[in-house]
Amino acid sequence: MLLGASLVGVLLFSKLVLKLPWTQVGFSLLLLYLGSGGWRFVRIFIKTIRRDIFGGLVLLKVKAKVRRYLRERRTVPLLFASTVQRHPDKTALIFEGTDTHWTFRQLDDYSSSVANFLQAQGLASGDVVALFMENRNEFVGLWLGMAKLGVEAALINTNLRRDALRHCLTTSKARALVFGIELAPAICEIHTSLDPSLSLLCSGPWEPSSVPTSTEHLDPLLDKAPKHLPCHPDKGFTDKLFYIYTSGTTGLPKAAIVVHSRYYRMAALVYYGFRMRPDDIVYDCLPLYHSAGNIVGMGQCLLHGMTVVIRKKFSASRFWDDCIKYNCTIVQYIGELCRYLLNQPPREAETRHQVRMAIGNGLRQSIWTDFTSRFHIPQVAEFYGATECNCSLGNFDSQVGACGFNSRILSFVYPIRLVRVNEDTMELIRGPDGVCIPCQPGQPGQLVGRIIQQDPLRRFDGYLNQGANNKIAQDVFKKGDQAYLTGTEGRAGMAAVASPASSCDLESFARALEKELPMYARPIFLRFLLELHKTGTYKFQKTELRKEGFNPALVKDPLFYLDSRKGRYVSLDQEAYTRIQAGKEKL
Repeated sequence: MLLGASLVGVLLFSKLVLKLPWTQVGFSLLLLYLGSGGWRFVRIFIKTIRRDIFGGLVLLKVKAKVRRYLRERRTVPLLFASTVQRHPDKTALIFEGTDTHWTFRQLDDYSSSVANFLQAQGLASGDVVALFMENRNEFVGLWLGMAKLGVEAALINTNLRRDALRHCLTTSKARALVFGIELAPAICEIHTSLDPSLSLLCSGPWEPSSVPTSTEHLDPLLDKAPKHLPCHPDKGFTDKLFYIYTSGTTGLPKAAIVVHSRYYRMAALVYYGFRMRPDDIVYDCLPLYHSAGNIVGMGQCLLHGMTVVIRKKFSASRFWDDCIKYNCTIVQYIGELCRYLLNQPPREAETRHQVRMAIGNGLRQSIWTDFTSRFHIPQVAEFYGATECNCSLGNFDSQVGACGFNSRILSFVYPIRLVRVNEDTMELIRGPDGVCIPCQPGQPGQLVGRIIQQDPLRRFDGYLNQGANNKIAQDVFKKGDQAYLTGTEGRAGMAAVASPASSCDLESFARALEKELPMYARPIFLRFLLELHKTGTYKFQKTELRKEGFNPALVKDPLFYLDSRKGRYVSLDQEAYTRIQAGKEKL
């Protein structure tokens, strides 16, 4: 990496400062190559230069636009207003559940009604309103309307219940809660323990008997609200837009701050990096309370004028039928969604669609080729990133199995790095100088991104609760710097229990977890041990447990897994293990 930076530096210095002829510059660079073991670098240069230049140009283009919007104090609502002006009567959103079509003008009018209504209720710039609703057009219009007023939306995971749900509402300091009628039972469970000053607003078919008595029906109130744009608040591109709750290490969600510039940056890098087009139609079946669905997908509608088809929840059996019905050209995926599609029986619809690109993260290399060949998908746009991270990656050249790349010859343009860690504790390994040690090719490590708050692509906006900002490390690239730590990739979790299996009532345990924990936080596997081994510093030894996994041929302790169809834990034998490995068991 240093060699690449040195060569570029020599090239610029020789040509721009010394003004040497190109022949002398080239000869000097060749000598430097050879003197530094450069034949290997030449091979890397030839193999990656086209990809790296394209990636660099995308970064520069997005950075230039962000800097321009910073100067002009543009915000997401103002950028959306430009989109509305370009094509007001084009379809912006389609909700598959009711086949409801909204044009850009209709989305603009609805969101303005939201802003005017909230303003009449006394809310102003800087206030917070929690949004707890399943996917539909109104979800987008609600948070967009809040943003027009400068109100920050707290987008709450619809799987949360009880303590986790109460925690999100309390920590956000929301003055109002807008919830969908479909989630009224979850609100009824906790409403007596909420702050009495919290306004409750329900959207959807009105059922007064199913909601707390203090709840107002939002829909008729919005119908009466003015549809003109309210006075725009004094907001900038780096002010808060909304909060997205990520799964915290303590078991309680953390509110990641999404500012206007971050929203634009994430959506724009995807748009330009994967060569999207304004006439593309995106099929978005991912939750709108997370960044993949609401920024990567919905951002293409608000900022670039694409039509987005919203589905309430992913359905493997209806996926391709929806794509055909709405002429979708781009589909989104995440995690094991692609495997679920592959597990469906072959159907004619799966090859009659017009989809040209699948975009998302988590497509495993083992099924990558099967997915693209069976469903006739020309391009997989795999990327890596998290809501709050500053070191996203993109697979811009469709390399099978890759989630992105880190330039070997232009590493100074995008300062990210894989660094070595202790696999037992995940602590960073440092050299004699106290700086983290970079991984060599083929070595596992943790991805880190250097934090430069003045750089719109390198800044870290953190979390609403500053005590949760434990994702920052010091002295990573060099002494005195800071970097964002991405952590380790999450998979289906296993709980190791120091107790005889016979002493645990697994059915009661499963019911308790269902009440208290969101779906993503429940352990999929259980392993019962006589005791949990610890290190010399009294930390649990998890490395061996991870390596052994849930293979009953390796693990002699009692193993169980959560059968999603039965809703309880069942014994994990070799037959069940084989089904899980083949992707025939939905976890």
